[in-house]
Amino acid sequence: MKTMITGLLIPFIGTSAGAACVFFLKKDLKLSIQRALTGFAAGVMVAASIWSLIVPAIEQSLSMGQLAFLPAFIGFWLGILFLLLLDHIIPHLHMRINQAEGPKSRLPRTAMMVLAVTLHNIPEGMAVGVVYAGLLSGSGNITKGGALALALGIAIQNFPEGAIISMPLYAEGGNKPKSFLLGVLSGAVEPVFGALTVIIAGLIVPAMPYFLSFAAGAMLYVVVEELIPEMSAGEHSNIGVVSFAVGFSLMMALDVALG
Repeated sequence: MKTMITGLLIPFIGTSAGAACVFFLKKDLKLSIQRALTGFAAGVMVAASIWSLIVPAIEQSLSMGQLAFLPAFIGFWLGILFLLLLDHIIPHLHMRINQAEGPKSRLPRTAMMVLAVTLHNIPEGMAVGVVYAGLLSGSGNITKGGALALALGIAIQNFPEGAIISMPLYAEGGNKPKSFLLGVLSGAVEPVFGALTVIIAGLIVPAMPYFLSFAAGAMLYVVVEELIPEMSAGEHSNIGVVSFAVGFSLMMALDVALG
């Protein structure tokens, strides 16, 4: 139980540490740095979706023979549709974009920016939660090292995300403590949704492949809908591509080495 709690908190600590950058940096992050950090986060999330979620989901369904892909296929699409639904019912505003998404709202700009990152963090919390649920249930193909690798990988990519949310909020006229707090709150959904996923997935162990691929689909939706456009915007998009490759290879190495 202690291992699970630690694992659920690791990504949140990463976000909080990144948000704390607002106390040490005087200016907003340069656009090129933001693009590089976004590409890195995207690479980590894609690698985590494949090695930590989709591959174990298929391996757990090998008894189905040629249909071993089916639970992963179904769960993946459910994750995509779930994030698509959230994207349409939650008002939010992405960085460097003036047009809000979701239903019309009178929420202030800063609140909708925080909601955008919060929406982004939900599938990450679910991913960590379902992996630790699999570890606790002993459903196979998930090791303590593999679960830790996923938690560490998401924490690493959460660090720049915390800075990317707190620094622009401060640059827009906020004060440092409030900007830090909002950055921290944007990541608070991760341990909450992680714990909820552990409880639900633990009750329905045979459905573990569906939960794993569900989290993968949700994370990849965020990557394609939000992170890739942000890392590729403007000139010198190769910065984002190289950072994507760094994040992908680092997460792949973590998962294989610790798994």
